[in-house]
Amino acid sequence: MKITKSVLLGIFLGLLVLGGAVAAYLIPQEKSMNLVYFLVGAGFLIIVFPFVLSSVFETRSEREKDEMFLEFARSLVEAVDSGTPISKSIINLKAKSFGSLSPYIEKLANQIEIGIPVKDALETFAYDTKSKTIIRAITLIREAEKTGGNISSILDSVATSVSDIEKLKAERRSAISSIVMEGYIIFIVFIVIMVIMEIKIIPMTSTINTISNTASQMDIAGIGGGNAIPSSQYSIAFLSLLATQGLFSGLVIGKLAEGTIKAGIKHSFISVAMALLISTGARIFLG
Repeated sequence: MKITKSVLLGIFLGLLVLGGAVAAYLIPQEKSMNLVYFLVGAGFLIIVFPFVLSSVFETRSEREKDEMFLEFARSLVEAVDSGTPISKSIINLKAKSFGSLSPYIEKLANQIEIGIPVKDALETFAYDTKSKTIIRAITLIREAEKTGGNISSILDSVATSVSDIEKLKAERRSAISSIVMEGYIIFIVFIVIMVIMEIKIIPMTSTINTISNTASQMDIAGIGGGNAIPSSQYSIAFLSLLATQGLFSGLVIGKLAEGTIKAGIKHSFISVAMALLISTGARIFLG
């Protein structure tokens, strides 16, 4: 997927929002800092968004490759069972659509057509796809073709194995979907608790401590003193805590749901976005 224009657009819009944050910082108002935090968070999210989107499409493409390889293996089994040599079967399948796997199959067929040995072409095909499932399956096929084994039987076993793997992945995604939703709900509750602590509870306790200290000073020295600690002093610490929690909780969710840390990038982005926007937005409207 070509994302050059998307990346440039994201960077441009993000820099515009960050420029707005700088302008808000120059406004001599106490509440302008809340707007600064909001705009800085939104700006970075806009810049990162195209990269996250690219990762999501890559993950989806990898999943489609594994699914399409199953169709390719089944078609290859049918062709070989009919008596067609594996090399000729692959060439015949070049015209058939296999989604995101089609360019790799076309390259595989072209290599076989110009005389490259099947086992070498299959090896190149496997590593071009960068799919662990396909690499494992092709290794078995190559070894069977090299040793002169029953290629039809090996292909059938490979197709069955890939099918079982895909079924297990689908079952895991289905079983873990409720846990993923619970993870998001728990994180949202965590954000709400932190926002309430920062906006309501901490200023309240700070005021109580100031009153107590002022009373003590008046009793001892006959003078008043002390100021309430503004909640803005805690903003960066709370925001950093929420962003860090969102980052790592998203990676964990991705690992549980799809088995890879890379798949958790989108969950991390969503979690960090919720943390930044809800937290800073609440300060603007409620602070």
